Amino acid sequence: MSSQFAQLQVAPSESELVNTFIDAMSRVYIWMTGGLLITAVVAAFVASSDELAALLFGGSFVFWAIIIAQFGLVIALSAAIHKMSPTMALGLFFVYSGLMGLTMSIVFLAYDLGTVAIAFGVTTGTFAALSIVGLTTKKDLTKWGPLLMVSLFGLIIASIANMFLQSPMFDYLISYLGVFLFMGLTLYSTKSIKTMTFEALSNGDAQAVSRIGVIGALQLYLSFINLFLFILRIVGGRR
Repeated sequence: MSSQFAQLQVAPSESELVNTFIDAMSRVYIWMTGGLLITAVVAAFVASSDELAALLFGGSFVFWAIIIAQFGLVIALSAAIHKMSPTMALGLFFVYSGLMGLTMSIVFLAYDLGTVAIAFGVTTGTFAALSIVGLTTKKDLTKWGPLLMVSLFGLIIASIANMFLQSPMFDYLISYLGVFLFMGLTLYSTKSIKTMTFEALSNGDAQAVSRIGVIGALQLYLSFINLFLFILRIVGGRR
């Protein structure tokens, strides 16, 4: 009886739980924004340097080495997130953001800055609206997961196929499908992060909350980047 009373005494109130949940979700978006900022700064710096741009895109070895490193980091972070400290996981996420900035520098080389700004503005507005819906909806989106993953693999295969076909119409179709797919992934990931964070907080697992925050920031970061790239392809304006 006394032990049950003690548990009731230390259990967080509903208002405390909600406030802690808001703080935890705020960190997810702060970390995601930090990753995007690192990517943008690195991309702009590389694009402004002819020597660095030539090193990255003049030969295939360096470029593909960076791509492989990016995939390796994502796989390592996703697979070992439960064994890492939250600080290490966050550090790897920011390293990944920097590597992404190296490859994203091609955006500043291939598109007019006005076009990039328009695509970024549209992406930001769309992403914000989807995040609000994902955080407020009561609908169960669990069934979306397998369908979205299958669609993602299909999109990757179609993109690779069009590298050989070089069809402009197919490219536009892939771009629009990519926008809708990553809109769905943004909505699904936001809802999933919200659910996992609230469950971890309810169980009093602070370490799990931090780890979910890092992997959640990575998921939303990737959704934002890909949504931006597909919108940019639709807007056009290549140099």
